[in-house]
Amino acid sequence: MAKKYWIMKSEPSEFGIDELARKKTVFWDGVRNYQVRNMFRDDMNVGDMALFYHSNCREIGIVGEMEIVKSADTDPSQFISEHKYFDSKSNPDAPCWLGPVVGFVKMFSRTVSLDELKADAIFSNLQFLKKGNRLSVIEITKKQYQVICRLTKTKNEI
Repeated sequence: MAKKYWIMKSEPSEFGIDELARKKTVFWDGVRNYQVRNMFRDDMNVGDMALFYHSNCREIGIVGEMEIVKSADTDPSQFISEHKYFDSKSNPDAPCWLGPVVGFVKMFSRTVSLDELKADAIFSNLQFLKKGNRLSVIEITKKQYQVICRLTKTKNEI
């Protein structure tokens, strides 16, 4: 199976790259979008690589790299009534919501900003750059992944 590449968004006030760096691996919980759930289930595999994107914060953009270390499994938060991601319609025998386990790879020395992504034609097809798109996870090409990783380097690192 060919390795795939992803961008996964999170608000750093909820869960950020610093927390992932401390914990090393975490279950990516709280996704409540059927399209993303289906990507987790059908398309995302162990060994795939993902870029960590901070959204809804002062410095919006790509801040780090992680790896998918465990395939999609049941998101336990959907069954905890006092949890913010509780879903009363989800059934433990047929859960609605899934998530992968991600592992920290590295924090980038600089953020690749949303404006930088919008300015480069190679990213013109990225779903989350389009107005009204609310997907928190998107698949990208290997070439797009490599370009973003190059953009993270400071002049001293090149």
